Amino acid sequence: MKWQRRLPMCLTSGRAWLCQRLRCGRSCTALQESRGNMRVTIAQTLQHYEKKNLPKDICAGIIIMAVSIPISMGYAQIAGLPAVYGLYGSVFPILLFALFSTSPQFIFGVDAAPAALIGGALIDLHIESGSEAALKVVPVLTLFVAVWLLAFYLMKAGKLVNYISAPVMGGFITGICTTIILMQVPKLFGGTAGTGELLELAGHIGNTLGQIHVPSLIMGVIALVILLAAKKLIPKFPMAVVLMAVGALMTKFLPVREWGIQTLSAVQTGLPRWKAVDLSAVPLKDAITISLSVAVVIMAETLLAENNFAQKNRYRINDNQELLAFSLGNFAAALTGCCPINGSVSRTAMGEQYQGKTQLTGIVAGISMMILLLCGTEFIGFLPVPVLTAIVISALLGATEFELAVRLWKVSRTECLIFFGAFFGVLLLGTINGVLIGIMLSFTEMIIRTAKPARCFLGIQTGHSHFRDLKESSSIHAVEHVVIYRFSSNLCFANVSVLQKDIEDAIREDTRAVILDAGGIGSIDITAADCLERLYGSLKEKGIRFYMTEHIAEVNEQLRRLGLGYMVEEGCVRRTIHIALKDMGIRRPYPLEGGVDNVEKSASRKRADNRVQEFVWAFGSEAEQEMEKQIARQIAHLTSDKDVEELIHGRWSHMEALDEDEWLEHLEEHLKEIVNISGKDEETLAKRLEEHRQEVHDRIAQEHPELAERFRERRHLLDEHLRERRPEVYELVIRLREKKDQA
Repeated sequence: MKWQRRLPMCLTSGRAWLCQRLRCGRSCTALQESRGNMRVTIAQTLQHYEKKNLPKDICAGIIIMAVSIPISMGYAQIAGLPAVYGLYGSVFPILLFALFSTSPQFIFGVDAAPAALIGGALIDLHIESGSEAALKVVPVLTLFVAVWLLAFYLMKAGKLVNYISAPVMGGFITGICTTIILMQVPKLFGGTAGTGELLELAGHIGNTLGQIHVPSLIMGVIALVILLAAKKLIPKFPMAVVLMAVGALMTKFLPVREWGIQTLSAVQTGLPRWKAVDLSAVPLKDAITISLSVAVVIMAETLLAENNFAQKNRYRINDNQELLAFSLGNFAAALTGCCPINGSVSRTAMGEQYQGKTQLTGIVAGISMMILLLCGTEFIGFLPVPVLTAIVISALLGATEFELAVRLWKVSRTECLIFFGAFFGVLLLGTINGVLIGIMLSFTEMIIRTAKPARCFLGIQTGHSHFRDLKESSSIHAVEHVVIYRFSSNLCFANVSVLQKDIEDAIREDTRAVILDAGGIGSIDITAADCLERLYGSLKEKGIRFYMTEHIAEVNEQLRRLGLGYMVEEGCVRRTIHIALKDMGIRRPYPLEGGVDNVEKSASRKRADNRVQEFVWAFGSEAEQEMEKQIARQIAHLTSDKDVEELIHGRWSHMEALDEDEWLEHLEEHLKEIVNISGKDEETLAKRLEEHRQEVHDRIAQEHPELAERFRERRHLLDEHLRERRPEVYELVIRLREKKDQA
């Protein structure tokens, strides 16, 4: 009858018979999720649109359109097409992507990596850039790229990005940004954009340095400085648009071209024409292989970048639908004669800078480009290249994530290495190779981390019954004749030897049993299972019982599938450590090593024993420094509120008595500083601190008299510390205590 109770819920989804056959509500859910992954939502980011975002989206869209002009035209030429095709690629592909994308901020457009790959492919095919043959071949390659991306969508390949770590994403995006910046730098000097990887780019920059055009450099540097300053001082102001307008006016009314400063080439008026692709222009084998590599780059680069922005700005995207959006955008590009289209980090960074909130930004950018192509192509010819280059570089500098590398350096040198592996991989070897290097490093790091799992040996605190790490306190002791071992990781080929060695090293002559706390083990592979079997057999030969405890029920099923079901049948797999000890005939209170008294204690005494210093527990070896930081922040706050009582009691709620006592000692060290800020009398303030300390001691002595002596001993140590650090304050405190004793 259980399945009948679930049946109505399944009927609501119209799949009652299937749910009955599967006899599992979870299967129904899984099916729903599977179908949901293929469900396409149009204009998702525009649903429930908030009108307050309209000015920001429109402004950001216009800026992105303007910034796209030089970028798109330059990359189109790299791909072997006339410059105007870059603008064509910024119309319909962007509009389609905006309608089908689930990312509220990412922008599609003609970009470096696909353009460079297509340009390289033309060289390999012996086709001259900008020729009639190139105009026929490039759309064919773009069409096959779109087909591959559609296939990736149908295969749900988008989920592969979930296996790429944040350091890889950060290094990848920073590598791309740095590469594009290095490509653009020569244009600040009056030269042309670079191509290739770091060595080629560095060589090109070096050659350009020997032929610096000073007016271009001055204009570009001034524009860049203004943009960077505006980003800091007035981040919401559309300075990029202002600079473009100023640059166009300068070209109109000043002899900019006579000074030798480059402006963009004028382009013909009109929208891109839709036309069929000539599939015979490229051999099928070449079309398939070239387009596959380009499609992989587009998928990897764009999904990584999209997820990076999503994580940074705290929203989620549907990776699989993004592949569909990529595909549709590239179909539009192919049918309008363009090169493959990619997600653009620089345009997205620009949109983020000017607070674009939805894909209306992309729609406005596409429509603005249409209007420009219909009515404003003359304007393009007035835009100075150095100004536009500065705008692009400014946006890319904001998209780099070197601050993540700094954080990783402080937290995990290994993850920092992964970041720079992906970064230099992209910079030195190109986009796809950088991604592959980052992924390999990420998986290597994961294996290394798995091979060094968190683990410890457990014992009992005297008078208590719960198990804790033996290293946690000197009052925790091992259970007599028993090794209790906690392993906090899935058990696999990479770490099972660690478990085996730890247990074997812990065994002594009087050991009667080994209990594995497997609460942190969610899965076991076949290598680990074989090792467990050997360990079990070895212990059995020595007359030592072996137990697995605390794990989820699924692990038992895995043991049976792996051929270790007999361990379950023989009673070696028990639900808790307590049951395993009971099976051995060991009952509470458990006998502890060294003959330590383990008489059951009262609830009050247990609470007293368990009073752990919060700061020490939370911050470990940095507890002292953290307490100083907390006090420094509160002392600084005194300048506005003058509330000394709040400072005395501390803002860290529910501080334990030991912490509160130490807090007061730290405050005494800052007595002079507190007096100066608060305006309180020094003696009055010192007296208040002593009174509060006595309140703490009296409260503890009343609630837990067994700790009173411990507090007195600790007070002596703190006094000695105070005398060393602040002798003048120590003398004042001693005088106050003497006055109190005399009274």
